[in-house]
Amino acid sequence: MSKASSTQSVIKQVRKLLMNLHHQPCTLTSTSSYFLNLRHPPLTSIRMNSTTIDAPELQPIFKEKKILRSKVRKSLKDMTPSQRSFEDDVIQRTVLDAPWFKSSRRVCAYISCRPLREVDTSKILTEILLNSDKDSDKLERKTLYVPRVEDKNSHMRMLNITGMDDLIANSMDILEPAAIDSHGIEREDVMQASQPVDLMLLPGLAFDKSGRRLGRGGGYYDTFLSNYQQLANERKWKQPLLVAMSYSVQILDDGVIPITPNDVDIDALVSPDGIIPITPAALHRMEQGI
Repeated sequence: MSKASSTQSVIKQVRKLLMNLHHQPCTLTSTSSYFLNLRHPPLTSIRMNSTTIDAPELQPIFKEKKILRSKVRKSLKDMTPSQRSFEDDVIQRTVLDAPWFKSSRRVCAYISCRPLREVDTSKILTEILLNSDKDSDKLERKTLYVPRVEDKNSHMRMLNITGMDDLIANSMDILEPAAIDSHGIEREDVMQASQPVDLMLLPGLAFDKSGRRLGRGGGYYDTFLSNYQQLANERKWKQPLLVAMSYSVQILDDGVIPITPNDVDIDALVSPDGIIPITPAALHRMEQGI
């Protein structure tokens, strides 16, 4: 049996197992302080809709992902500061000029971390926050949600902020929103929001032009995206556009990135070479300029 056939066989077995165990409960323990020292622990199980399933059959795939992560990290490390700065500017300007960004009213976006060598989002966040002010034109006003990691069990929330002062640095010097604002009020969680998100700007270690995304191994974004997509389906909302931001060295050949059943594909990719729409939803929004 070929390697590809073996992998597909494993995925089919896991999907069947997921269907049988879909309704089993999963208990999350709040261990935020511990997790700050374990930013991206290795993922050795499949998570779907808060159900955790040990999957030793997937260990070969996880091993492939680990090897690929090491290669991509080396490529990122080899980028010169001037190359990174140039690509950061081009990618952010491409997003800011895109009609689908301008028309998005509610946005989830990551806060870039330089030590992790993520594509910079500072200009994008600044633009969104400038248009989030209550005095802004209502038609142009934007709402921003940014990630906060809660524990080591792939539990991440997206909380609303209205300014960079709403962010605090954790022990890893990564900026996150405080759960409670300066007035003692709990920040709005996007999962409890009354209106749908239009756009999600996503980080990652590697991507391909078929929509595959390789994360850092913790499963946080895949878990969050899966849960939000389910919520949108239940509320009959239009699904948000999932757009990843990528340096040139992070784009790999199609099929190189190994996948598991819980991996969530992206709709479009923004690189220094421009925008790559992947799914019909992305093609429609970008052709229509919305």
